[in-house]
Amino acid sequence: MTHDAVEIVRCLQNLLEGGRAYVVVTLIAIRGSAPQIVGAKAIVTDDGLEAGTVGGGKIENAVIKHAQNMLEQIEVTNEFVVWNLQTDIGMTCGGEVKLFFEMEKRNVWPIAVYGAGHVAQSLIRLLIQLNCFVTCIDSRSDWIAKLPDHPKLKKICIANPVESVAVQPENTFFVLMSRGHATDLPVLSEILKTRDAPYVGVIGSDQKASVLRRELKSAGLPAEKIASFFCPIGLPLGNNTPIEIAISVAAQLILKRDEVASVMATRRDITT
Repeated sequence: MTHDAVEIVRCLQNLLEGGRAYVVVTLIAIRGSAPQIVGAKAIVTDDGLEAGTVGGGKIENAVIKHAQNMLEQIEVTNEFVVWNLQTDIGMTCGGEVKLFFEMEKRNVWPIAVYGAGHVAQSLIRLLIQLNCFVTCIDSRSDWIAKLPDHPKLKKICIANPVESVAVQPENTFFVLMSRGHATDLPVLSEILKTRDAPYVGVIGSDQKASVLRRELKSAGLPAEKIASFFCPIGLPLGNNTPIEIAISVAAQLILKRDEVASVMATRRDITT
């Protein structure tokens, strides 16, 4: 076998189910010396090498870097490259390799849920049934542990959740439902200061919304940012049980997702 087919297939299945972007790299041809055999494969994501290899050391580092550069591009493309292992890669052997970089970069709907409490537990179980990728961030390891393991769910236990705002994808929908005002406000403030998110929602009452907006104004945030987030969140339906709140929030997220998609489609029609 040229590669571990079982490992490759399992990895691809997990990435597809999770809606993650990736690049499959296949060693197509070799001239002279090379650190792998024709047909070898590697799978690369923005986190690095996920499975397989087309050769270790310097060539593997070059493959990972090239694949990750592709993932950063807006347009989805596949690419053939021919590398001289000595002049292009810096290896001592004088061989040459031809590689095919095949990218899968679907439009994934990223949702970041801050908090892993009762409502979040219900909401996340609903969301992972949709075509989205959910990240749950909480400082409480015991509540994070209650969440299911799922390829569409990433669980982050971090002492200061504010630190995770910067690493969320550009088009992330943010849902804040942590332990209360004191933990929601710093995250909300960071999002509004640093992001132009398509959706930001904070669980709570009208009174909580008033307090949040007053404190954000005192912190110097502009009026348009202060008015841009939802609080209370969810559509006006159901009761105050965790599952029915979660259903109302999921419905609002879908509604906002479709509104954003419609606006983007209109913009494309105008430009074309």
